[in-house]
Amino acid sequence: MAHGKKFRKVLTNVDRNKAYGLADAVKLVKQNATQAQRKFDETIEVAVNLGIDTKQSDQTVRAMIQLPHGTGKSMRVIVFAKGEKAEEARKAGADAVGGDDLAEKINGGWSEFDRVVATPDMMGVVGKLGKVLGPRGLMPNPKLGTVTPNVVEAVKAAKAGSIEFRAEKAGIVQAGIGKASFTEQAILENAKAFLGAIAKARPAGVKGTYINRITLSSTMGPGVKVDLTTVSGESA
Repeated sequence: MAHGKKFRKVLTNVDRNKAYGLADAVKLVKQNATQAQRKFDETIEVAVNLGIDTKQSDQTVRAMIQLPHGTGKSMRVIVFAKGEKAEEARKAGADAVGGDDLAEKINGGWSEFDRVVATPDMMGVVGKLGKVLGPRGLMPNPKLGTVTPNVVEAVKAAKAGSIEFRAEKAGIVQAGIGKASFTEQAILENAKAFLGAIAKARPAGVKGTYINRITLSSTMGPGVKVDLTTVSGESA
């Protein structure tokens, strides 16, 4: 019951009907996560409800963003490459590098990775993993910089805290943008970078309001509504 009491205490300082300025929302979410004193470092999450019709192919929202302070999570990156490119990927810190052998391992059920990078010449091999990687949103994509001859840059970006985001069927984009142990300033700067990237990814086919709602929360904490007028480009 201790957890329940702590959560109720946290709830009392969040007005569910109020929209907070972005900086205040960050302060409140961090404060609540820290006060709860859980045994793990909670992730700070952002959920954005977009005014898009996901059934329309020209209203897809998907991009990659490099957060200024990283995510606080260590990314496990695997690379499909051969020869010199495979060697470069290993030196850059890839967690696994290979070709058909790596594909076989994944088909066999291995899934201990968070990002998949491939050189263009390896997409024939990777393409066969569509049913496995597709549902997890891990299929390499040239637009996201994960199908590239520059494997060193792709591996380093992933390790430094670049995150991929995409709108789900309901038009919601969610992502972890840091940890409760981050400073308020670091969380705020990450949030601004993330929301800026979403504003930038607005599809040309969207009419009317693009960003309808922004909610900030920690893994176990209550959601805090963000006042859209405090976010630059809020309905751009």
